[in-house]
Amino acid sequence: MKQPISVTWNLDSIFPGGSSSAEFADFLKKLESDIEALSEQVNSAVFPVSAYDTAALDDLIGLLQSCAARLTQASEFAGCLGAQNQQDKGAVRLSAKVTGLRAGFEGISSRFDSILRQTSDEVWAQWMSRPEIAPLTFVLSERRAQAREKMSPELESLALELAVDGYHGWSEHYETIVGAIEIPFEDKDGTKLLSVGQAFNKLSDDDAGVREAMFRKWEAAWTAAEDYSADTLNHLAGFRLKLYKGRGWEDVLKEPLAINRMSRATLDMMWEVITRNKPALVSYLQRKAKVLGKDALSWVDVDAPVGKSSGKIPYETAAKDIVTQFRKFSPKLADFAEQAFDNDWIEVEDRPAKRPGGFCVSFPESKESRIFMTYSGTPSNVSTLAHELGHAYHSFLLDDQPFFNQNYAMNVAETASTFAEVIVADAQVKASSDADEKLALLEAKIQNSVAFFMNIHARFLFETRFYEKRKEGLVNAEELSVLMEEAQKEAFCGVLSEYHPHFWASKLHFYITDVPFYNFPYTVGYMFSTGLYRLALEEGPSFADKYDSLLQDTGVMTLEDLVMKHLGVDLTKPDFWQGAVDLIVEDINEFLRLTEQFA
Repeated sequence: MKQPISVTWNLDSIFPGGSSSAEFADFLKKLESDIEALSEQVNSAVFPVSAYDTAALDDLIGLLQSCAARLTQASEFAGCLGAQNQQDKGAVRLSAKVTGLRAGFEGISSRFDSILRQTSDEVWAQWMSRPEIAPLTFVLSERRAQAREKMSPELESLALELAVDGYHGWSEHYETIVGAIEIPFEDKDGTKLLSVGQAFNKLSDDDAGVREAMFRKWEAAWTAAEDYSADTLNHLAGFRLKLYKGRGWEDVLKEPLAINRMSRATLDMMWEVITRNKPALVSYLQRKAKVLGKDALSWVDVDAPVGKSSGKIPYETAAKDIVTQFRKFSPKLADFAEQAFDNDWIEVEDRPAKRPGGFCVSFPESKESRIFMTYSGTPSNVSTLAHELGHAYHSFLLDDQPFFNQNYAMNVAETASTFAEVIVADAQVKASSDADEKLALLEAKIQNSVAFFMNIHARFLFETRFYEKRKEGLVNAEELSVLMEEAQKEAFCGVLSEYHPHFWASKLHFYITDVPFYNFPYTVGYMFSTGLYRLALEEGPSFADKYDSLLQDTGVMTLEDLVMKHLGVDLTKPDFWQGAVDLIVEDINEFLRLTEQFA
């Protein structure tokens, strides 16, 4: 691995010149022209499709995949520009341009789906049996089934067009709200105005005084913005509910479950197993409160570090450790991570104007990924870095597949990322010989369980209840805060002394339009990855190839079929989920043993 490692990513290797890139402008111009050509091809397609006509649709499907891949390339590039600098007005304009192109493309896709919908079963069977099309059978059959549950193509196209300035417009407005917020912070050098991303990092500071002070200011900042956030969230939800009503969909979870290619039975079983095992997490949180010298933890204490680690972890050290731990599981994964560091695919610099949070995006045309976060040297930052590298590796494994087959669901996406995170965290705990450091690493690992079993559960409870309430009319900011706090109390089993009522306003995930219910897939991925890790421990080195094969099938199978094929497991039964929880409970029991003096 090269030294030193860059703390900023290289976007010029994709399109040079940032938001003023002439090459990107040409790329968009060609894409726009091809989308117009695609529209003409779809409009001239013969209805209904005969067995003979299906062969003539090969070029159309090829262009459809090409346009979809290039739209992803363009969207991710514009998104990266905006994330690295929220003051970049050029990036905002580019995002709007790409959003418009995507809306037009989705309208064309909707018309293409009509071809699929109107194709008879007999012709369909012949079509899917053709060698040129057979690799796309799952995706095309999925699209056909979903098209049969939507409105007419004309209405679907109209809805997509209206979504540009409605649905997606409100999502972009949330970015405007975030970009305008500055939160004051006092340190030895005086008062600074922090961006939301910088302020968020202070909420997990080692110093309890810093965390507490920032939490007050954080709540105050989002309270000041609550009416804007409430308007945004209400209109997002209102658009979505109206669309569902037009399609005749009653259950707000119908779309997110379909997107995640999983059943309600699987989701319910997972939450059931988690809820049954929450007493172990309550014991952990109660013990942690005693370790921190408190009667009970407040919201801002949940992620507070316990034990003494070796201080701030330099970025270069984190990168080296991640590659080392990856190599113990899979040399292929480790080599890929080195490539990401050496080729400057990762943006970690702590500076103003960056958007909060972390993410990984893939560029299908370039066959590269980019990772975004703000690194401040905490164990949590190291976990995030490993997590995002897991995402990138997943995309890498699918690079040579047809683009339609690269579109895996969010839940299995979170499986790859969280699996990578667990590899690093578990190895660090096992390798530590210092009692205080071991406690710190173990506790950081258990924090993930709290996040996925309690924090994410609170988000899921809030969002399902909010949507039911939104069906009756607008939900004001005060009501949203009440719903949020009630969900947090239930998810955390009432163990905290104080909650975060404006979490609904501050959390980007509630405002994402590409994926509704951007919450439960995280927990599915965490539980699934933990279950996989348990199997990896049992099987040894040979599991790495099985793991890669599983990931390579994630774009062409339902979650239930994927797991049955590669693991022989029924996810609607509790066994696999309980096996995952058992590993977590082992960590909690070890934490309780190491802190028994506080009992």
